[in-house]
Amino acid sequence: MKIRMLALIAVLTFATLSCQAVTGRLQTPTASNILFRDDFSNTNSGWDRVNIGKDIADYAEGAYRIYINEPNVNVWANPGLNFSDTRVEVDATKVGGPDDNDFGITCRVKDTNHFYFLIISSDGYYGIGKMKGELQAFIGMEAMLPSEAILQGNRTNHLRADCVGNSLTLYVNGTKVGQATDTEYTSGDIGLIAGTFKKPGADLRFDNLYVFKP
Repeated sequence: MKIRMLALIAVLTFATLSCQAVTGRLQTPTASNILFRDDFSNTNSGWDRVNIGKDIADYAEGAYRIYINEPNVNVWANPGLNFSDTRVEVDATKVGGPDDNDFGITCRVKDTNHFYFLIISSDGYYGIGKMKGELQAFIGMEAMLPSEAILQGNRTNHLRADCVGNSLTLYVNGTKVGQATDTEYTSGDIGLIAGTFKKPGADLRFDNLYVFKP
C-alpha cells in the first residue's frame, strides 16, 4: 500500500488566503440553514488576491484558484469569519499539476498556525489533521489513507467537512471517508487549502462554497 505523508506547511509571508469548487450538493440550501456562501462570481467578495510569483491565490474564471509552483508547500485561505460547529461543502477540481497533491477544507482557524484540515489528493488519498504552531500532524492516522470515493486526476470532487463538537468528519462525493476526534480548537474561521509534495505545479479551483448549520 502506498504511504502518503503530508508535506510540512511553509508559512508564507502573505498569511491567510481563500478558495472553493463545483458538484453534487448533499444538503438542500435554505435561508435558515446557510451561515455563509460564495460562488466567487464577485471578485470583491472578500477573499485575498495574492500573486507572489510561484504561488497564487485569487479569483479565476468564476471560481477561486490556488496554484503552488514549488515543492512541499501548502497555501491556505479564509474569509475572516468565526463559527463554532459547522458543516462546510465545496466543489474542488484539479486543473493542472501532479496528482500527488493535497487540497480540501480548513475549520476552526484561530490564526495562520492553528486550525484543523480535512484534505484529499488527486491520486485518491485523504487525511484529517491539525496545524499547531509550525507542527502539522494527522489525527488518529500516521499517513494519508486511500479511498475509492475520491475521483482521481483532473476531476471534480464534492467535499464536505463536519466540524461538530469534538468530531471532525470528512465526506467525499456523498461518502463518509474518515473521522477524527480532537478537543483543542472549539471555534474559528473556515477556509480552503491546497499544496504540493515532491513535484510543484498543483493548480486547484474551488467553487460553490457553503457553510451550513450542522
